[in-house]
Amino acid sequence: MPSNPLIILLIILGVAAVVSIIAFSIYRFLHPKLTDEIIEDKEKQYVQEELDRILKPIEDEKTAQEVSEYVDKEDE
Repeated sequence: MPSNPLIILLIILGVAAVVSIIAFSIYRFLHPKLTDEIIEDKEKQYVQEELDRILKPIEDEKTAQEVSEYVDKEDE
């Protein structure tokens, strides 16, 4: 049996590391994350629903054409 306190400390840290890696692996296996594509699609859908709820469609064709052709000077 090792009597050096440094060796005992390293053994304890090693056991703790192994236990934490096993616990993390089990957690990741049991709780898989949603893919980024699904999250982005839901966010886009939510944003579109909110914009549709807040913004009203432009009924005048001339005004709608001008809005669609508008270019901000800062974007150029």
